[in-house]
Amino acid sequence: MSCRKILLVLLLAAIVIPVAYAEEQKQEISIGVLVDLSGPLTTYGKDIANTLDIAREDINKYFEEKGLPYYVKFYVEDTRVDPKIALEKVQALYGKGIKLVIGPMGSGEVANIKDFVTSNKIIIISPSSTAIPKMIGVTKPEEKKYIFRFVGTDDLQTKAIARELADSNIKAVVITYIGNAWGKGLYEMIKPKLDSLGIEEKHIEYPSYPLPTDFSPYIASMETALKDFMKKYNRSEIAVLAFSYEEVATMLAQIDKDSPLLKVVWFGCDGTAMSRKIISEVCDKASKVGIYSTLFEWRGKSYERLKEEYKKRGFGERPYSYAMNAYDAAWVLALAYVETVNETGKYDPDVMAEKIPKVTVNYSEGKYGVYPVTGYIELNEWNDRAYGDYMIYYVTEKCEWADAGIWNHSKDKVEWYHKPTVVTTTPITTTTITTTTNVTATVTATTTPVTNVTTTVTIMTTTTTPKKPTPGFEAIFAIAGLIAVAYILRRL
Repeated sequence: MSCRKILLVLLLAAIVIPVAYAEEQKQEISIGVLVDLSGPLTTYGKDIANTLDIAREDINKYFEEKGLPYYVKFYVEDTRVDPKIALEKVQALYGKGIKLVIGPMGSGEVANIKDFVTSNKIIIISPSSTAIPKMIGVTKPEEKKYIFRFVGTDDLQTKAIARELADSNIKAVVITYIGNAWGKGLYEMIKPKLDSLGIEEKHIEYPSYPLPTDFSPYIASMETALKDFMKKYNRSEIAVLAFSYEEVATMLAQIDKDSPLLKVVWFGCDGTAMSRKIISEVCDKASKVGIYSTLFEWRGKSYERLKEEYKKRGFGERPYSYAMNAYDAAWVLALAYVETVNETGKYDPDVMAEKIPKVTVNYSEGKYGVYPVTGYIELNEWNDRAYGDYMIYYVTEKCEWADAGIWNHSKDKVEWYHKPTVVTTTPITTTTITTTTNVTATVTATTTPVTNVTTTVTIMTTTTTPKKPTPGFEAIFAIAGLIAVAYILRRL
């Protein structure tokens, strides 16, 4: 080998070996991710996975810039929001030595893995489980030591929904909900709020595992409840409230186009808000009823940067709220892990569990040089997010989700951009009609007259009814046609 070749080999070794050694010296922070990639929350699960890809790069770049010998790696698992699968997946992750988890998404899942993660001291941060503590089987804060949730619970969400209903002059509501911890919890939390507002309700529960493929029995019950209310109230005073995931799209698809259920406004929740399945599969019906859906959403100092990167990667216009919560959860887990190891010389789950609430405050205040994308994160005694506002989204006629308003938690007030109401028209005797509508909110149109409708918005409707053709035109055209045919035959 020539001297030149030997020198080249030595030079390459001098470059490669230190780099490889440095990589070996870095400690992996292994974080499991339990999300829905193929079930009723697929829209949000895939969004979390995409956004965590950005989080991984951001956190690892931060460690490198700070000279910290760590790197984050995510291990993503699909649970389909099935509590049984969630338990199997968290057990498998634990078997690989992974003791930090972002997720799972559903409250039923959290309830089912609670005992396992607690007994094995696995720290989890759910970005989307919202059921109140008792609905996930927790009676004391210390029973939830290792379980954190970076989203407001349903006590907050139902306050926002109750305010929506009151603002919309709703007097009666048909509630349909999925029969898991989350759906039942939402119903239990909103019932006393409706009672205090004087709003009547009838409720229909459907099973969660497995979800129905045929919703017709439940749709029939909803129609019966609605018709009962229509004996007492105007259509504009009645609403449907769905505590559902994306299966609400299947439900809407199976509702007959002439059903009275499509002649009242619908309200949703965080399980329906911004659903791609709804706008891609049942936009025609969804845009009629609105599906005004609440979603816990705060935006912090880092939001715009994340939004820009998210859009640049082709994921969409902006990440959903759950994905933003997961992004912040990744940062908190990574920062808390590093602090724990630096202080104790090793990973200690008890030390880290105690440290997380303090890290969230420091992270929120920018003490690490980075800020949350979801605004200030303060946890209550149950390790759940203490407060926050709710965005309200609705489905437009263009098959898009748009901002309808925002509920301010400190004022218990909705700032409306597009207030729900029912659009009415005059009776129609013909089969075609051209309508131009300019309203604060559009939910549905009807061909039956409605009286005594109370509304707080201005509705401007222009209706063009086609004129009936003058009698005898058809005969004239027929005779002219016969003459033309006779003439042509004669020419031939």
